[in-house]
Amino acid sequence: MLRGEPGIGKTELLTYLLEGSTGCRLLRAAGVESEMELSYAGLHQLCAPLLAGLDRLPEPQRDALRTVFGLRDGAPPNRFLVGLAALSLLADAAGDQPLVCLVDDAQWLDRVSAQTLEFVARRLYAESILLVFAVREPSPGETLGGLPELKVTRLTDSDSRTLLESVVAGRLDEGVRDRIVAESSGNPLALLELPRGLTAAEMAGGFMRPDARPLSSQLEHGFLRRVRALPAETQRLLFAAAAEPVGDVMLLRRAAGRLGIAVDEAALHAEASGLVTLGTSVRFRHPLVRSAAYHAAGLDERREVHMALADATDAQLDPDRRVWHLARATAGPDETVAAELERSADRAQARGGVAAAAAFLSRAAELTPDPARRGARTLAAAQATYQAGAFHAALELADASELSPLDELDAAKLALLRGRLTFYTRGASAGVPLLIEAAKRLDPLDARIARATYWEACFTALTAGPLPSEVAEAILAAPKAAEPTREVLILAGLARRTAEGYAAGAPVLLEALAAFQTGAVSAEQGLGWLPLACRMASDTWDFEGWSVLSARLVDLARGAGALTVLGSALLHRLPNRVRAGDLAGAESLAAEVVAVGEAVGSGFWAHYGALFLEPWRGRESATHQAIEAITQAARHVAGHGRMLADTQWAAAVLYNGLGRYEEAAAAAKRGCENPEEFGLATDSMVELIEASARLGRPADAAEAVQRISDMAQAAGTDWALGTRAYVRALASEGPAADDRYREAIERLGKTENRMALARARLCYGEWLRREGRRVDARAQLGGAHEMLSQFGAAAFAERASRELRATGATVSKPAVATHEELTSQEARIARLAADGLTNPEIGARLFISPHTVEWHLGKVYSKFGISSRKEIPSVIRASFKSF
Repeated sequence: MLRGEPGIGKTELLTYLLEGSTGCRLLRAAGVESEMELSYAGLHQLCAPLLAGLDRLPEPQRDALRTVFGLRDGAPPNRFLVGLAALSLLADAAGDQPLVCLVDDAQWLDRVSAQTLEFVARRLYAESILLVFAVREPSPGETLGGLPELKVTRLTDSDSRTLLESVVAGRLDEGVRDRIVAESSGNPLALLELPRGLTAAEMAGGFMRPDARPLSSQLEHGFLRRVRALPAETQRLLFAAAAEPVGDVMLLRRAAGRLGIAVDEAALHAEASGLVTLGTSVRFRHPLVRSAAYHAAGLDERREVHMALADATDAQLDPDRRVWHLARATAGPDETVAAELERSADRAQARGGVAAAAAFLSRAAELTPDPARRGARTLAAAQATYQAGAFHAALELADASELSPLDELDAAKLALLRGRLTFYTRGASAGVPLLIEAAKRLDPLDARIARATYWEACFTALTAGPLPSEVAEAILAAPKAAEPTREVLILAGLARRTAEGYAAGAPVLLEALAAFQTGAVSAEQGLGWLPLACRMASDTWDFEGWSVLSARLVDLARGAGALTVLGSALLHRLPNRVRAGDLAGAESLAAEVVAVGEAVGSGFWAHYGALFLEPWRGRESATHQAIEAITQAARHVAGHGRMLADTQWAAAVLYNGLGRYEEAAAAAKRGCENPEEFGLATDSMVELIEASARLGRPADAAEAVQRISDMAQAAGTDWALGTRAYVRALASEGPAADDRYREAIERLGKTENRMALARARLCYGEWLRREGRRVDARAQLGGAHEMLSQFGAAAFAERASRELRATGATVSKPAVATHEELTSQEARIARLAADGLTNPEIGARLFISPHTVEWHLGKVYSKFGISSRKEIPSVIRASFKSF
């Protein structure tokens, strides 16, 4: 990042770099303020010379770039998938020779191009790629922050004097010189440009008059003066070039012809001025020249030039830029142009360019003569602006839409939008009531949108804690469908669980989950509803449903490149795999969680991955680090009750595995403090019951035993009933305990929850040993030890080992692999390679290029003393058990 004020020399440094990049392939782009609304315009400008390489990208990435560049129709891709595709395209281009990418005036890049290039910049590990941005300071927004920076500072007084004297003819009075140097504040462009055309008398007073504007405006004013000194036709040509940001010389010539400009003569004067170069493309001497040239024209002339550019732009090849020029050329209401803008907004939405869609719709609304249609378009612009994340601008448009008549459906949609905006600006407690009110208004108008709004209210409420009773009551009071869908069922089940109790809601939820498992789920439905379904599957002890639906959700999120959903999807899937005893698979998921978190700027997710894994291995330090990080984050977000339950459950598992039962019981009690959270709050009850039993204080957990028993009876699954038998066994003595342990092992053995089965066998074996039944104890403890060791649950395996030795059995210690320590990224890649993923597949999971994957694998081979990929599954996966 080159940062500095206007005129400080950023563009000159890029030119210097360009001229010095011998043997490299060069790509250039520049942000243009007038193009900030056209999504992916900047990225397309940079990548256009590389489009022939699209066919070498994986299909999802290839389709993503083709969609956002308007080369194909399709659903709007997620911007992170676009980022990965751009990274792959650039990395592919750098395969033959180093690649230098220069982006000037990056503060004027459209938002998604800036986000995409920032994503790419953070992942240039092993590629021969240099990506350099020049950014004006101060610049709008925070995009492109956090990259390595070179601050371009002002010249010293000595250098300023030298530079000034190089452009001033004749001798300059020392006092005047020193005053100009002081007032220029070391800005080289000011020293070069402002003296041009000034007389000695004008220079005598310097240029800091009492009414002087900021330096950047003075610089622009200097360029403006030079533009206005040119012949009239040359001025118009420069203005047309400034209004056409692509730099297409042939398009400029066509537009100039429509304006009646003698192009060749005007071009000669333009180039002689030193302000612009008209070669294979249009290049202004400095970004401020473009700004000055644009502002040199009056309003009527601007409209005339934009109309000429619209006429010169191919309506088939570039309809959106054509209509944008047309809209700027239109003075008053015009339904034809407004309708074209609306169609451009649809195309922008299809490419994932919601910011562009918002700009098109906003201008369409301004040009709409019919008040009713104007209101609808303004509302659509507000919705697109909300989707782009500009909440305050969306609120202004929402207010503006009310100035026009809205029909009942649009009025209800406006209420929904206000609910969403309120949630993001003021929190869930303020937003949820508005969402419920919107859902009620939508009920008689559009049942599908109403149902989705109830779901949104539920999910919004659940981010801050349990479902509020008023939300549950509103859902139950909504009109009933003749044949309820699975979506209706899951909302009804959740509402009944809140309003009427777990026993009333669980059967309805299980019915809905069965429907989700057996029926087809589209990407849109899955990404919307499956996160809630996965959470309800865990809450109702439906392990099979949890496994099936979490796997489906992860696949859908990966396929769509929906990273915000993918992060939560992985965190639904990861604990499921841990409980299935697949800690190696969970490691791969955790690696992906870290990569997704880095991509979206959320380290919080990575800590949650550790929270689900580290306690089972008995890693006290790593577990506490995750707990501390999540606890700190919980202070700043809603839903802290659920986070408390999660962290305390992890501590309880850790201490139960280590055999430190007092600490386990204390943590589990804290985790049980919010039982309405279900999930890990319920699991904390299980940990409390086990710790209390080992401490000889079963009465401490009597209430938890009863609560789990009641819930399990209502759910009725093998996981639920097996858990009920297990906790009852822990709280029992004599033959009753024996029978209940056997029932627990039988029922849990029918499920995929192998971790619960292993722990039941461990506790049964411990109980048998205390009862003096050593032979029976060895059988159970030996089976538990084998399972837990195979899983990699080191703490619980060691606990089983201690108990086995207490029975007189001999337990061999597992071999521990010795190797040079892998970095976290090397470990992630090694885990995924052990799962059989190819380099492109690993790159897609971790948002790096295949070349970077190969580079890291080379280090893994060296550290483990292996020479080929074939050795990875046996050597590396076995080694992970010692990590």
